[in-house]
Amino acid sequence: MKITKVKGFSGEVTVPGDKSISHRSIMLGSLAKGTTEVYGFLQGADCLSSIDCFRKMGVEIENTGEVVTIKGRGLRGLTKPVVTLDVGNSGTTTRLMSGILAAQNFTSRVNGDASIQKRPMKRIMTPLSMMGADIKSELDNGCAPLIITGKQLNGIHYDSPVASAQVKSAILFAGLYAEGETSVTEPAVSRNHTELMFEEFGVDIRCEGKTAIVKPADELFAKKIVVPGDISSATYFIVAGLITPDSCITIKNVGINPTRDGIIKVCQAMGADITVEKISGDIGEPTADITVRTSQLKGTVVGGDIIPTLIDEIPAIAILACFADGETIIKDAEELKVKESNRIDVMVDNLKAMGADIEATEDGMIIRGGKALHGAIIDSKLDHRIAMSFAVAGMNAEGETEIVGGECVEISYPEFYRDIYRLIKM
Repeated sequence: MKITKVKGFSGEVTVPGDKSISHRSIMLGSLAKGTTEVYGFLQGADCLSSIDCFRKMGVEIENTGEVVTIKGRGLRGLTKPVVTLDVGNSGTTTRLMSGILAAQNFTSRVNGDASIQKRPMKRIMTPLSMMGADIKSELDNGCAPLIITGKQLNGIHYDSPVASAQVKSAILFAGLYAEGETSVTEPAVSRNHTELMFEEFGVDIRCEGKTAIVKPADELFAKKIVVPGDISSATYFIVAGLITPDSCITIKNVGINPTRDGIIKVCQAMGADITVEKISGDIGEPTADITVRTSQLKGTVVGGDIIPTLIDEIPAIAILACFADGETIIKDAEELKVKESNRIDVMVDNLKAMGADIEATEDGMIIRGGKALHGAIIDSKLDHRIAMSFAVAGMNAEGETEIVGGECVEISYPEFYRDIYRLIKM
């Protein structure tokens, strides 16, 4: 992708459905009794990987593009896959599905692309093994490919060393099959889409502070699910509207779950002109229309308990910080190192190439805003969030910005370039 500077943005956009909720709708719909219909499902490569994996375990899933219909097989109705379960680039599919596979009456092999084969799976292997699971890293390096042989599981209490919805959810999914209660305590509360959807599907789950507690289930019950717009995808339009001169963008029907809305709080702390007009919500998920206008921004500190609520938005926040007055410090974000790429290093290297005053730290970065950016060749490392962040940066930089591997936006937002170009003022 080759990007050049734009004059401004104006108009409305509706971003695709929430990625996290779309994944979970496939998994819970597959395990439920009856037919689950999902509207607003994210038609990105990651979520399509979830559909593919559950089809390989005997679940009938129809995807028209408008609605995904899942004919659930019940909690114990999955069948042994005759081929490897290919998760593509999806860490969510890998980790959450592992919790389900750990309790099945068959052996399965889970593998994905080169990026997945480097991402840490020990973080789910450890707690699942404590529950009695037989889960092995084929290359004995704590990464995929994984070989999972289903066993009878026992409930545990797990103190997670990381605030990770994927780790928490893997354990909670396994807990549906376990003897006795299963609980997970996190250092800070990560996104709670699993807990909300469990409740909708009839699971006995409760949350006490930073702990989620699930009881084993006999049956899940199919639901109609309306997936709200993904706040992670909305973030690129929020940043574009705030940093681009003469801009006003409204993003419609965005999920503003309190465990995900950290980007809004950061924008407010930076002095952004941002309006959040709450509308309604389905499956316990609040939604809103968000309007942003060009703003004079100031630096801030982003760290602590807010990090799990915006971990995927940090690359875009780094772009935002380049256009703010003063210094922005991002800290407590070690998780960025084990995403689709090492997002700390990738953001710092590429922003330096564009002329930003930025340095990496052990757990984040320091950005001194106000330096004009210029075009550069950006290596996205095939990381969708990196590619979209630098598309926004390139639209506010002098000269041409080339994003190598820019097509990787297919993972979470296939229509991203079309949507953002449609808002450009001519």
